[in-house]
Amino acid sequence: MRAGTGGLGPRTDGAEPGTGGRASRSDGFEPETGEFDLETGDFRCDDGEFDPETGEFTPRPGGAAGDRDTLLGAVPPAAAGPGTHSGGLASRVRSRIRGLRPRVGAAWRGGGGPRSPRHRARSENAGVRLRGVELRARASEQISLRMRVALLAAIMVGLATAGISAAAFWVVRASLFADLDTQLHQRAETVVNSGLLANPANLPAAALYGSDVRVALINAQGTLITIAHSPPPPVGEPELEVASAEHPDSLRTVSDERVLAVPTGSNGFALVLAQPLDQIRHTLGGLGVVLALVGGAGVVLAGLAGATVAGAGLRPVQRLTAATERVASTGDLRPIPVTGNDELARLTHSFNLMLGAVAAAQEQQRRLVADAGHELRTPLTSLRTNVELLVASSEPGAHALPEADRREIFDDVRGQIEELTTLVGDLVELARDDAPQAVHEPVELVDVVERSLQRAKRRAGEVRFESRLVPWTLLGDATALERAVLNLLDNAVKWSPPDGVVRVGLHPVGDGTAMLEVADGGPGIADDDLVKVFDRFYRATEDRSRPGSGLGLAIVKQVAERHGGSTRAGRSAQGGALLAVQLPGQPG
Repeated sequence: MRAGTGGLGPRTDGAEPGTGGRASRSDGFEPETGEFDLETGDFRCDDGEFDPETGEFTPRPGGAAGDRDTLLGAVPPAAAGPGTHSGGLASRVRSRIRGLRPRVGAAWRGGGGPRSPRHRARSENAGVRLRGVELRARASEQISLRMRVALLAAIMVGLATAGISAAAFWVVRASLFADLDTQLHQRAETVVNSGLLANPANLPAAALYGSDVRVALINAQGTLITIAHSPPPPVGEPELEVASAEHPDSLRTVSDERVLAVPTGSNGFALVLAQPLDQIRHTLGGLGVVLALVGGAGVVLAGLAGATVAGAGLRPVQRLTAATERVASTGDLRPIPVTGNDELARLTHSFNLMLGAVAAAQEQQRRLVADAGHELRTPLTSLRTNVELLVASSEPGAHALPEADRREIFDDVRGQIEELTTLVGDLVELARDDAPQAVHEPVELVDVVERSLQRAKRRAGEVRFESRLVPWTLLGDATALERAVLNLLDNAVKWSPPDGVVRVGLHPVGDGTAMLEVADGGPGIADDDLVKVFDRFYRATEDRSRPGSGLGLAIVKQVAERHGGSTRAGRSAQGGALLAVQLPGQPG
């Protein structure tokens, strides 16, 4: 498409053919030739390019449109003729671009403008493909897995049945035609060997050898001898070639008849036998109906069997689906009954393990919340009572508290706040869901124990520490290990008498682990409490009056398990408590 037809300038009668509408104008503006692509919307000419989406015209450097003075209409007054407008060349270029923009944009965006047949065909093909994808996706969503299995089984059985039926049909057909050809050859051989055809007049007698067979004699000249009042058999070039001794025999199917031609051996004649194929066609038709019925019944039975097998196989999946829906709607985490030992049974067993883990996590969470609420209630109640007492004593007209009592209440409040702070910190440490990953950082356990001893000594009072440490290295988190060791030491200090001794030992066990033991000289742990001391919020009866949250040893157990170790409790040689942590590693 030329620019002259796109609205850049009217073509004059003096324009030369092939110039694309370019003609000299009286106003001194001569548009260059250009082209517009309806599929891409690009317009190009010698002076620049036009973008139909933005309407911007980019001049080409060095061209007429690229001359800034010319585009701005800087025409000298002397050169301005009668046809020169005050706006100059720039205003005329802009006006023609504005006139071209709606038409080009419509063609570019498909808004009613002309489009090439190739563009329309591509759009139609894209629409058809998109529609097909949507239909297939909708069909796959509406068909259940059980129905898809049944359809697959039916299709596969149908294909197998079709193949077997086709093979059986063609084998039977070939066998029937082979039997018919053998019978025709035997009859022809019997007639020829009987000598009846030495005299062509005996042809009616030869016909008695096959009442359903039409008989004729033909020689090389095409003379045909038939039986009176009997239609002749089909005769053609192959039978003439047999009569002229060019071929030993001829066997073909003509007009739904099987035609055999054999030489008679005398008189230059050939015997032609023709037998109708009605019986064979009837037999093959009945066979086709039987095969179709059997195949259809097989497809139906295969579909039913596929649906039954799929239903039985998907029954565990349905139970899993019902269980997940029950869990989502009611929160009931009861396990699903497991039957069999196949893949679906293992899947059900794995799902039950997951339900058990979720139930245990929920129970642990409920117990943590209940225990935390119980532990928080006492200090909060005491703190509230003290604060209310202070507030009441400060009101006008109220009895003022003695200074000693106020100082005692402030000390209680400070201690309760510290207790709450410790309790909240321990709760946060235990309740974290984002347990730290295994830190592959070598840790010298002796250094960890020595740092913990230094911190424990500053608040141990008159309690003394004795340590016997063997170097041991493991991969883990030094901060978490230090906190666990410090909890063990603080627990030993709390139960030791004022002048007691806390003994700390670290020695290898011999199985790739080391044992860290902390023994105190206190009253020890009752036998019934030995298995409970590392539980969350557990506190012995005689420990209720002592400060603490009941979470220190639980943190020790958690840290040990994160590092692949274990904890245990027992009695020390002095009769006190012996708390031990076993950790993997290697001698340092």
